[in-house]
Formats: sequence, C-alpha cells, structure tokens
Amino acid sequence: MKAPSIVCPQCGASVARQRNPSLAVDVIIRVDTRVVLIERKNPPAGWALPGGFVDYGESLEQAAMREVAEETGLELSRLRQFRAYSDPGRDPRGHVVSVVFSAVGRGTARAADDARKVALFAPDRLPANLAFDHARILADYFSQEGIR
Repeated sequence: MKAPSIVCPQCGASVARQRNPSLAVDVIIRVDTRVVLIERKNPPAGWALPGGFVDYGESLEQAAMREVAEETGLELSRLRQFRAYSDPGRDPRGHVVSVVFSAVGRGTARAADDARKVALFAPDRLPANLAFDHARILADYFSQEGIR
C-alpha cells in the first residue's frame, strides 16, 4: 500500500507522509490496597486508568505526572515504568502505544479535565466496562504483584 503524500511547503515536492503510532502514558495508581480509575468524559466510554498523550518535548514521566494531576488531582510517589502496550487495535481512535507506569497516589482524588468521575476500586471489584485494554493491563499488573 502506497503511503499518502503531502507537498513540501519549502520546495513544492511531493513527499510520502509517514504514519506513526501516537504515544501515550497510563498510570496504575495505588492508594492503600485499591487502584484509581477515572470514568471517561469523552469517547471511548468506560472506566480507565488515568493517562493520556505525551506532549512534544515532554518526558514519559512528566506526561504521567501531568495527566494524573489534570485528571485526578493526585500527586505521585514511587513512579516506576511497568510495561508498554502496543497492539495496533488497543485504542479504537487509532494506533496508540502506551507506556504504563505504576505509582502510589497522594492527596484527595477529584475528577477533572477528561474525567467525569474518579473512584478507587479493590482489585476484585473492578468495573466491567473498562476502556481500551485496561482490563488486560490491570490483570498483568495484579499477576506480577501477586494480587488476586
């Protein structure tokens, strides 16, 4: 399949347009024995890990802390990279690679920005309507941490 082309604004030549995945971060936030999830305001609907797209010039860690602060008001400690998820079908909006972090949340959670609600869930009481591949991400995390 031939890549779509665009016109170079400097020389007028036709050049191939590169299609690359978008880069996002998601954060598994622990508060005591529970995890923080947000109910999304925008499609796709459902409950999700706090997170979002990495801005140009921003590190993955900065993006994780910014997105969590914007969506939940929480501060993070013990931020660690967990895994990356790259299945091209994981996000119905397009090919999005997510680098997932784990952290401990501090402060009082409040829904803001892209979050309609924020809530804490026990690992055995997660909502059924998790967005994206977040059920798989949480299952992987709980399995690695020995949480049932």
